[in-house]
Amino acid sequence: QVQLVESGGGSVQAGGSLRLSCAVSRGIFSFNEMGWYRQSPGKQRDLVAVLDKFGIINYADSVKGRFTISRDTRKNHVDLQMNSLLPEDTAVYYCNAVEVLGTRKDYWGQGTQVTVSA
Repeated sequence: QVQLVESGGGSVQAGGSLRLSCAVSRGIFSFNEMGWYRQSPGKQRDLVAVLDKFGIINYADSVKGRFTISRDTRKNHVDLQMNSLLPEDTAVYYCNAVEVLGTRKDYWGQGTQVTVSA
């Protein structure tokens, strides 16, 4: 069974940094894509960054130049380095993994809270 466990969330001041990590119970290259999403109360869950198995990365416009997604194949981690954090970045961040075996299937972690104070 696929398990995704996020860590690294917390509370920081605006301008600070956090590094989120997603530990995956299966080899990360077994997934077509892995990424990070975030959700604030009353909002839909939105893409933050996604990295596919070929190394192609897409970022939300709001985080470009500030966030970096990366993978650690040895540890089966997908990380999100977040710099220059803004209050607007406050949300629950979720790790996502996608497999496509004829049909797309998404796996999700439980989420980790990120709070950025002004």
